[in-house]
Amino acid sequence: MTLRPVATLAVIVVAAGSGTRLNGGAPKAFVGLDERSILHHALRGVFAAPPAQVVIVVPDSLRGDALTDARDAAGDRAELITVVAGGATRQESVAAGLSALWADVETVLVHDAARALTPPAVFDRVIGALEAGAAAVIPAVPVVDTIKRVDGGGRVVAAVDRSELAAAQTPQGFRRDVLEAALGAADADHT
Repeated sequence: MTLRPVATLAVIVVAAGSGTRLNGGAPKAFVGLDERSILHHALRGVFAAPPAQVVIVVPDSLRGDALTDARDAAGDRAELITVVAGGATRQESVAAGLSALWADVETVLVHDAARALTPPAVFDRVIGALEAGAAAVIPAVPVVDTIKRVDGGGRVVAAVDRSELAAAQTPQGFRRDVLEAALGAADADHT
């Protein structure tokens, strides 16, 4: 057995969402995509990134299913997996993931399992920005859809200039202390 250095990087995979908007009959991370769960596909991307502790946050009743998916996706990195029960909101689930991190973890990526096809290069860019000194990194892509501003009745009142917009993506990266402070200071739930 080869001893590896303790990872100072962790990826919290948030997979506790109910999938209401997806209407898939199951929590969205456990809906099938090409004969595998969405969670499995997301974890393949996570395990293609540099070695990290991987904390998977799921509904309590699906912890066993998540562990099976994770072990299958992890290959020889199975010892890096922790599965914990999520909260009622994304914010509570991220907090649950943070509480499961190893003491040596300094850098945290938060990744939505629903973003199952995120290219490994996105993980690399986020990690690179953190290594270069950023305290927090949120990858974004230009908005390509036509966006309209509407009034309270749903009537279109104006076009929105897409050049001023970007869609936030995951993984979002943080120095651990920055993420812990942000969650500690939050006085309301945010998603």
